[in-house]
Amino acid sequence: MPYSLPKIQKIAFTLVTIVFGAFILYVGDFIFVPLLWGTFFSFLLYPITNWLESKRIPRAVAIWVTIVVMAALVGLIFYLLINQVLQLILEVPNLKVAFQEKISRYLADFSEIFGISSETANGKQFLTFERINSGLLETGKSLVLIGIIPLYIFLLLYYKDFFIEFLKRISGARFESVQYWVNDSGEVIKSYIVGMIFVTFIVSCMAGLLFYSIGVKFYLLFAVFIAVMNLIPYVGVLISSFLVVFYVLLTTDSVFYPLFTLFMLWVMQGVENNIITPFVVGTKVKVNALAVVLAILAGGALWGVSGMILFIPMVGVLKITLDRIPGLAPYGYLLGDNVPVLERRENFWKIIMRKLGKKQKNK
Repeated sequence: MPYSLPKIQKIAFTLVTIVFGAFILYVGDFIFVPLLWGTFFSFLLYPITNWLESKRIPRAVAIWVTIVVMAALVGLIFYLLINQVLQLILEVPNLKVAFQEKISRYLADFSEIFGISSETANGKQFLTFERINSGLLETGKSLVLIGIIPLYIFLLLYYKDFFIEFLKRISGARFESVQYWVNDSGEVIKSYIVGMIFVTFIVSCMAGLLFYSIGVKFYLLFAVFIAVMNLIPYVGVLISSFLVVFYVLLTTDSVFYPLFTLFMLWVMQGVENNIITPFVVGTKVKVNALAVVLAILAGGALWGVSGMILFIPMVGVLKITLDRIPGLAPYGYLLGDNVPVLERRENFWKIIMRKLGKKQKNK
C-alpha cells in the first residue's frame, strides 16, 4: 500500500512551495518579466509570422519583419510623446513653485475655517519630488528591460518546433491534452492582449478629447498615460486620475476644472468597464473580481506595474490548468466567474424585473 503523507504535511509543503516560488519570482524579476512579456507577444504575433511563412518567406525573415513593424508602430507613438515629455520635465520647477503656493494658500484657508495652525499642517509632507525622481529612475530601468523583449520574441517564435518536440517527449501519451492546454492558454493570452490594445486606443481617444476641450497643455501625453494605467483594473484609474487632476489643479486658477476632470474621468471609467471592455475583450479571461484584485496585489508586490498587468492573464491560464486536473478542479472553480449569489430574500430590483417580464409575456 503506497504511503500517504498526513494532510497537515501536504498543506505545509504546499505553503513552502508557494513561498519559495514567490521568492524566486521576486529575485528573478530581471529575467522573468521580459521573458513573460516576450511569451505573451509571441502568442500575439504567431498568426502573422505563420502567415508570412506560408508565403514561402524564411522564418527568421518573417519574424524580424513582424518585430520591426511592431517596433516601428511603438516608436512612432513614443516619437509623438517624447516632445511633450521633455516639455513637462522642463516645467517641473514651475510646478513645484505652484504646488507650494497653492498648498500654502489652501492650508491657510483650511486653518482659518477649522482653527488649525498652518505650521502644523505642513504641505510639504503630502508630496516630495525626491519620490518623483525615484519613480523616474525605476521607469528608466523598465525601459532597459524593454530592449530584451524583441530578442525573446524572436527566439520563442524561431524555436517553436523545438518546444513542441520537447512537449511531445515530456508528455508522452498525454501530448494531445497538453496541446489543447497550450492552445487554450494561448487563446486567452492573445484575446486579452488584443482586447486591451483596442481598449487602450479607445480610452486614449476619449481622454485626449476631454483634456483638449478643457485646455490641458500636454493633452496627448496625459491621454496615453490614462489609457496605459487603465490596463491595471481598479488601481490604475485611481493613480492616473489623481496625478492628472493634480496637474490640472496646479495649472488652473479655478477649482471647477480639476473637479470636472475628476468627474469625467470616472464617467469614462464606468463606460469603459461596463460597455467597452465587455464588448471588445469578451469573456476569455473568465476570472472573478476577487481573484483579479488578489492577482493585481501579488503582481504589484513581486514585479511592480508589469506584474499588475501580467498576472491577470496568468491567473486565467492558472484557472485553465486547474480545471484540467481532476484533483485541483475545485480551485479552478474558486478562480472562475461563475459565482452564485444567494440572497436571504429577493431584492427589489429582481422583483421589478420579474414583474416587467410577466407583463411582457401577458402582452
